[in-house]
Amino acid sequence: MSNPYFRFKQFTIRQEQCSMKVGTDGVLLGAWVRVGEGLPLRILDVGSGTGLIAIMLAQRAPLAQVDGVELDEAACLQAQQNALASPWPRRLRFVHRSFNAPEQGAAPRYDLVVANPPYFRQALLSPNAKRNAARHANDLTHEDLIGGSLRLLAPQGRLAVVLPWAEGNAFAALAAGHGLHCIRRTRVFPKPDKPAKRLLLEFAREEWATEEGDLYVEGAAVGAYTDEYRRLTGDFYLKF
Repeated sequence: MSNPYFRFKQFTIRQEQCSMKVGTDGVLLGAWVRVGEGLPLRILDVGSGTGLIAIMLAQRAPLAQVDGVELDEAACLQAQQNALASPWPRRLRFVHRSFNAPEQGAAPRYDLVVANPPYFRQALLSPNAKRNAARHANDLTHEDLIGGSLRLLAPQGRLAVVLPWAEGNAFAALAAGHGLHCIRRTRVFPKPDKPAKRLLLEFAREEWATEEGDLYVEGAAVGAYTDEYRRLTGDFYLKF
């Protein structure tokens, strides 16, 4: 996405300093993850970038405190600026640090951890170091994300991620091996005649039957979003 702005209906996210611009993955996760029943009181966004997902969740959960951690200093500064420009500055906090860095003092417990994590493993790196950090699981491995989430989640807390198809299935297997069970799984198809490209996944410590679903982003016509995609994400686009 080349446009340096993501236009919410209520304000505009600036992202000039972010090497990875707002894309469908982040929008999907921010709109899909459940925050209604048992409203989360504290949410953590891991690898916040310029704050898109955190700010979406602040809009969706009016009583929640939303924290974000971001390793890239410029992106974190822009996330802080976006939070101040949003209608919810008092409920948003972005910190420049690695998710792996130890907390100073007692670590807070979160009801929900969300992440649009790096996903390329053993792939060729680009010359852009910031882009590599955003897309490659080097600084934040999936093991790091799962282990850190287990450390920070409240007993009934949940972890939600969006990943490409193959990486998402591998992540779910890895999480299960660490005691985080997939309780919700949505396959994301770009079009009806295309294979699923993304997985939206939600995990909890307690194991029960996985809620399965499919989501189609576009219909048969080129550039025509489906009604289900419009319903899911319509609260966040200025124009659809």
